[in-house]
Amino acid sequence: MNEQERQIQRDVALIDELLSADTERGCVEFKNNNEDKELIGKLCSALSNTARMEQKDFAYVIWGIEDETQEIIGTSFNPDTKKVGNQVFIIWLSLMLSPRITFTFRKVNHPKGNLVLLEIPAAYSTPVEFNKAAYIRMGSATPRLSDYPEHYAKLINSLRPYMWEQAIAKTFVTSDEVLKLIEYP
Repeated sequence: MNEQERQIQRDVALIDELLSADTERGCVEFKNNNEDKELIGKLCSALSNTARMEQKDFAYVIWGIEDETQEIIGTSFNPDTKKVGNQVFIIWLSLMLSPRITFTFRKVNHPKGNLVLLEIPAAYSTPVEFNKAAYIRMGSATPRLSDYPEHYAKLINSLRPYMWEQAIAKTFVTSDEVLKLIEYP
């Protein structure tokens, strides 16, 4: 099995795990075909900041899932072909986030339908802003972080003790791959 096939299997397993919860969690958002660029940008900020507060390495947005029922219905959303003016959407989104984070969009051919998975890393040094404003998740709402000073303080405290040495460097690796990566001999 090649790396691409393994990534597809991991993404399907991840989506199934995220769907096993009763409702959306602070670090997961389900969408059908919503392509609103501003909403996606605010979600990137909010989910990145919330992931850090919840001590998670990543947050996720998944297109192709009905929000209320969490049923897989598939999506026509394609971030690779979306544009903002004449600019490629993914580049536009990257430029609108500060500090820039390494988010990834992946198409997932789930057995129940085509999905798009957006993986967003947790904030690591400062709150992540979209269009010069930081956001946070509160239930299913995405308010400005500045409107909730207690959440801002919690996020700042979550950022301070973050140590790269305690983070996950690479996921889904076999024991043989770990030994090869650390060059133990």
